[in-house]
Amino acid sequence: MSLASSSFFILASTIIISLYTLYKNQNLLNHLVLHPFKMNRNNSYYRLITSGFLHADLNHLIFNMLSFYFFALPLERIVGSFVFLVFYLSAIVIANLDSFIKNKNNPMYRSLGASGGVAAVIFSFIIFNPSITLYLFFAIPIPGPIFAIGYLVYSNYASKAMNDNINHDAHIWGSLTGIAFALIYDPSTVQRMIDFLLEFF
Repeated sequence: MSLASSSFFILASTIIISLYTLYKNQNLLNHLVLHPFKMNRNNSYYRLITSGFLHADLNHLIFNMLSFYFFALPLERIVGSFVFLVFYLSAIVIANLDSFIKNKNNPMYRSLGASGGVAAVIFSFIIFNPSITLYLFFAIPIPGPIFAIGYLVYSNYASKAMNDNINHDAHIWGSLTGIAFALIYDPSTVQRMIDFLLEFF
């Protein structure tokens, strides 16, 4: 990963900001976290982006950044550094919009994490490379498109049926943003995905 790449900038800044706000400055975290109730009253809409550079704990940070590391640079090589940066930041905003709209009158709701942006990166890469094999829990091989379908089905179920303090809606909207980006950037990915699914099934 080149030091000049957008991927490196995002990875490094997310790690630094997350660790700093976790262990050194909780007050800053409170000003950057997604808090729809406050945003709706003081117009602090910057939180739609800044919340994507925060994490609830070290495990949350490590999991997201490992996932980002494996997919971000290959995707950046496909679309270019500037486009990748704009795509990633836009994905964070879009992934958070649904939670903002749903919870703007809920003073108790807060959310943070890069998961929406990371999901966008992973799903976009799967659309560009439908033949990719992912390893669930680093051990179980699963075709990328099958993983994507299963992930969306689970996230949709979890967002409605589970109360686990995980922003599943952000995962869904981030994933859909990644799919839409890849299809718009390279419309030929539609046929490649169809060909793969027809061959698989």
